[in-house]
Amino acid sequence: SKENESSSKARDILIQTMVNTPSLPDLAKKVQLNERKLKEGFREIFDNTVFGYLHEHRMKQAQLLLQTGKLSIQETAHRVGYASRSSFFAAFKKNFQVTPSQYSVSHSNKVNCNL
Repeated sequence: SKENESSSKARDILIQTMVNTPSLPDLAKKVQLNERKLKEGFREIFDNTVFGYLHEHRMKQAQLLLQTGKLSIQETAHRVGYASRSSFFAAFKKNFQVTPSQYSVSHSNKVNCNL
């Protein structure tokens, strides 16, 4: 359906603009849906709200970046769309029950052991 296609397009826009995401009204305009249809379609397809999905995506990307050990926590925060280190820190800890630095240390050790 048009709503499903538009919701998938909206997801792609969110992922591509993770650092500077559009507002819900702007996102709805970009995919030519009203906000209600966008929210309903998004929940139906992705089983999440628009910004809930974005949050999950940001956290998954942050995990991947921290596992590489190549970026600082500040750089990782900015790369996944957080303007402040402290809000990234709080979101990451709430999501994974460990701080970004604890996660980075524990996962870089695992990577080094496998070398």
